[in-house]
Amino acid sequence: METLFSKIISGEIPSYKIAEDASCYAFLDINPNVKGHVLCVPKKPVDKLFDLPEEDYKLLMAFVRKVGLALRQAVPCKRVAMSVIGLEVPHAHIHLIPLKEMDDIRFQKKETCSPEEMQQIANQIASYYKA
Repeated sequence: METLFSKIISGEIPSYKIAEDASCYAFLDINPNVKGHVLCVPKKPVDKLFDLPEEDYKLLMAFVRKVGLALRQAVPCKRVAMSVIGLEVPHAHIHLIPLKEMDDIRFQKKETCSPEEMQQIANQIASYYKA
């Protein structure tokens, strides 16, 4: 199954990549709730998170933790929230959102960033990522 995210993973669609390993890929959300909003996806295009084979699920969660730790260092926030909604793209994905206030997680307000700012944020988070 080809999805928007599989096209991003393959490089067919550009992204602001944060990190990648053999089974997962992390990149900035192009319609972020706040600056630093990251999406983590398995490279295997499975529609629903809990349909991932158990080993792939564990690999994704370990990857998400590493990205979340990097995000927490790179972007000033009170917490890093993790959200799984997954209705907009039929490819399992996890949102990591740096929170300063509860409204940051609600998907009701969005921030705009220039391409240069997005790249700067991606580079900053990536610099703290430890494979």
